[in-house]
Amino acid sequence: MSVLKRLAIRTHTQECLVDITDRVAQAVTDSGVSEGTTLLYVPHTTCGITIQENADPGVQHDMLMVLRRIYPRQDPGYRHIEDNSASHLQASTMGFSHFVFVSGGQLVLGRWQAIYLAEFDGPRTRELFVKVLPD
Repeated sequence: MSVLKRLAIRTHTQECLVDITDRVAQAVTDSGVSEGTTLLYVPHTTCGITIQENADPGVQHDMLMVLRRIYPRQDPGYRHIEDNSASHLQASTMGFSHFVFVSGGQLVLGRWQAIYLAEFDGPRTRELFVKVLPD
């Protein structure tokens, strides 16, 4: 049987990557699933999910820097009236969901990989849905 868990993730700055790997791993452990797949989903339009290197914080900095360069906060061409068009574009580029395999009750991630919630319109509390599906 699949298990769905809702997590609240608090962000503390306007733009940041929050390592949520341990919280997702705990949801997998709590599910009791030893072999399967985990679906991660954020029901928001100004934050996303990514899997990226966790050994060097410079990678996180570089990702946010490039996204800021591609999608500047202010652009006279933006039509969205809430002044967060860049946040929507950045989140769409990042994506709102990811699958991660589960084997032996553990997330299958590479040696240097971590799961991040990517905040582009914070600070605020975000929801993350973790659905663990057995094989």
